[in-house]
Amino acid sequence: MSPSSATLAAQLPEFPWDALVPYAERAARHPDGTVDLSIGTPVDPTPALIRAALSGAADAAGYPTARGTMELRRAVAAWFDRRRGVDIAPAAVLPTIGSKEAVAWLPTMLGLGPGDVVAHPAIAYPTYDIGARLARATPLPYGSVDPVSDLNTVAGSIRLVWVNSPANPTGRVADVAELRRIVVWAREAGAIVVSDECYAELSWDTDDVPSLLDPRVCDGGHDGLLVLASLSKRSNLAGYRAGIVAGDPALVEVVHQVRRHSGLMVSTPVQAAMMAALTDDAHVEAQRERYRSRREVLRGALGTAGWTIEESAAGLYLWVVAPDGDCWATVRQFAELGILVAPGAFYGPDGSGHVRLALTATDERIGSAVARLTTARLGSTAPAGTVR
Repeated sequence: MSPSSATLAAQLPEFPWDALVPYAERAARHPDGTVDLSIGTPVDPTPALIRAALSGAADAAGYPTARGTMELRRAVAAWFDRRRGVDIAPAAVLPTIGSKEAVAWLPTMLGLGPGDVVAHPAIAYPTYDIGARLARATPLPYGSVDPVSDLNTVAGSIRLVWVNSPANPTGRVADVAELRRIVVWAREAGAIVVSDECYAELSWDTDDVPSLLDPRVCDGGHDGLLVLASLSKRSNLAGYRAGIVAGDPALVEVVHQVRRHSGLMVSTPVQAAMMAALTDDAHVEAQRERYRSRREVLRGALGTAGWTIEESAAGLYLWVVAPDGDCWATVRQFAELGILVAPGAFYGPDGSGHVRLALTATDERIGSAVARLTTARLGSTAPAGTVR
């Protein structure tokens, strides 16, 4: 291993989910097996019309382009207009190999490096931090109460600001006024804003989940702004790796050129599947109803058992308060019931007073979790401590 690669590897933390292994082992000893609510991976079937589109495009002997087909980019633009209230040209759209890949590599693709600062929410998806480290830039957490005030503390060095709404893990939704303040600040500071909107079509307690590209937010101009979208959750396409980056045409072209040279191309069959997914809203509504039902019963059982849920207005998670602020003790308590949850510490030190429960389990497994929670009130399982 070369010194430079060793240095890069040393900058990366332990992969978070490795720390859950002993708790997973404890949960697996439950007589009715594990209910895994720790990771938001879809479990329901990929819709038939999407699978048919994938199969129909399977004869794909030639290379795809990094830009994606014009048909796909038109479908993305039509989806932004229909579902997000955003007018965008097909030229300002690129397909990506899922959204995590884009989160991890955008700082590098946009030319950031040593001395640059990448700001991200203090409670956030860990890959925002990782992406800064991969670019050898500096990650900077900022708070959600007054983000602009936090950003002002190091304004001269910030080159990129991540926004995540609806947020993972909290389910918090940023309103038009908050997003607008960030955009105004970033344009004055010369920073790029990138909004991760992968959960935008899964809202529960609000009817308005504005996009960064919404004209109410950016006055109709997309300069300095990018949005990431994903088909993984709304269409059960996590295994297809199907994502989107869109926004400022100049920035999209920069990303396109880097992807083009790097061979980062979405396969032709997956592009066909994406087109089918983006032009059909019925399957999205059906999947949303499945999640709504699971959320309702799980939320009710948690409340009955004495747990407090905060935020969680949208997305695929319930953000549950950990008694005494100890997320690992709470992970242990759920593991005693055979339920595996994610500690809030995975999402930054500010998240250590919570655990995250995903709605991505089958109806049968959610029903099993509800039954266990109904018979075990808060604090009634084995005492917190080291996993047995």
